[in-house]
Amino acid sequence: MATRMPTLYLSHGAPPLADDTEWTRQLADWSGDLVRPKAILVVSAHWEDAPLTIGATTDDTPLTYDFWGFPQRYYDVTYAAPGAPALAERVRELTTGPGETLHQDPTRGLDHGAYVPLKEMYPEADIPVLQVSMPTLDPARLLELGRRLAPLRDEGVLIMGSGFTTHNLREMSRRTHGDAPSWSVE
Repeated sequence: MATRMPTLYLSHGAPPLADDTEWTRQLADWSGDLVRPKAILVVSAHWEDAPLTIGATTDDTPLTYDFWGFPQRYYDVTYAAPGAPALAERVRELTTGPGETLHQDPTRGLDHGAYVPLKEMYPEADIPVLQVSMPTLDPARLLELGRRLAPLRDEGVLIMGSGFTTHNLREMSRRTHGDAPSWSVE
């Protein structure tokens, strides 16, 4: 029997976090301690789309540079991981039942919530990666989705969530708001 893969939640922050040597070392060390996954399934807080939507599954999966106002070098980052069509089909099997649908967006690439930490964890970009949308913000429905996807862990798939507690840098600006905005404190 294969080793059960963990599920991970990573706080990926803004693209400059990739310049933090402690964070990048910790990610590399962490992934070095894991059994090498057969594939990686990423749910990033940067992609909300209902119903559940699968991103591109081809080997030329583009990256989605879903940020702005940073130096050009952050837009020049590449991560050419193989696509994961078999994983996409397995996700479809696990998450759809009578009357349920699953969409696919073949143009949706990996966003920075996926490729920034993966570039540090698996820099060779040689593990198939699939990104799916967050289909809801309802915790009960997300837990149910997690239960449906859990069998992937026994099939060698690393399931990775990526986000941040609060993630609107413009709104969090002390210059604009002084102390943290009320929604962030709450």
